Amino acid sequence: MTFFQKTTETATNHPMIDLRGIHKYYKTAAGDFHALNSVDLQINAGEFVSIIGKSGSGKSTLLNMITGIDHPTTGEVYVNDMAVHGLNENRMARWRGKNLGIVFQFFQLLPMISVIENIMLPMDFCHSYPMRQREKRALELLEMVELAEHAYKLPTALSGGQQQRVAIARALANDPPIIIADEPTGNLDSKTADSVFELFRNLVAQGKTIIIVTHDSGLAKRTDRTALIADGEIVNEYVAKVMPTLSREQLLQATHVARKQTYPAGAMIFAEGSDADAFDIVTKGMVEIVLPRPGQSDVIAVQLGPGKYFGEMEFFHDRRSRASVRASEAGPVEVLAIGYDQFGELLNQSEATREMLHQYADQREEENIRRRGVAA
Repeated sequence: MTFFQKTTETATNHPMIDLRGIHKYYKTAAGDFHALNSVDLQINAGEFVSIIGKSGSGKSTLLNMITGIDHPTTGEVYVNDMAVHGLNENRMARWRGKNLGIVFQFFQLLPMISVIENIMLPMDFCHSYPMRQREKRALELLEMVELAEHAYKLPTALSGGQQQRVAIARALANDPPIIIADEPTGNLDSKTADSVFELFRNLVAQGKTIIIVTHDSGLAKRTDRTALIADGEIVNEYVAKVMPTLSREQLLQATHVARKQTYPAGAMIFAEGSDADAFDIVTKGMVEIVLPRPGQSDVIAVQLGPGKYFGEMEFFHDRRSRASVRASEAGPVEVLAIGYDQFGELLNQSEATREMLHQYADQREEENIRRRGVAA
């Protein structure tokens, strides 16, 4: 049985969640505390995204920006095309009830009313379903989380894992397009945590956009995307994917020095024989590594999409390009370029990263030599 509306992006392809230039300061006895620093984050409809970071890194503050519990000092927050940063408290409560389902670490079920009444409360508040339909919908949601037989019990009669499932059912009561879960498995054993995670995965398959905030890197790796936050700043996800052995501080350093460059479809990024000067990470589009063949047409050795990189061969092997790199004719390309001087500084701080990329550079060099031999 389907009782959710399938959520898709608008025709203009706007992100479902769009944070632009967010800064958040809190006043303390020691002066202003910069909790979020120039945060940009876009999440599309139907994505399953984790936000991960150490305690005090800014995870909860970031969550409060998205949910409208708090407002940025400067910057803009758009959620489902609503300018959340501009809503007053009265409008915010109604908007939040219909657009966001929030799952808390400690469940926050009301202990004096039954499980089914807890699930019906959001419907009562938002008047989202006719009175006569609310109990039926609540039972359907409980059936989905496999707790229908406990509908009329008090929450205290249920285990922690069961209460978390009830909390998820409550978050779905008004069929919101977005579910936000704050450390949803933090108080659960590993088996129960897995079952809760699979429940989220099933909801994503039905079109929900889900964000989980966690300190569990293992859990984060099972989501579609991970946003790593450190000292109030978002680490670029492609930098983190390409160089996972860097520390969080080093990843933040790499994010700071990386510069965005765009190329039109078919444009030459650099030519064979030229001096390369940067390690490049593809973030949008597709690039082609092209090997020259004397007297013949060039051959495309490999295509690299988002999350792939090039320039490591030149860094480790005399910096003169042995192949040409161009943007695919299919569309424009965006890359993050880290100059070799800054790249070398990063690798000097992480022997594991240097070794990993050096091995990959050697492997690519051998592959290109083989390709030239076959194509000759």
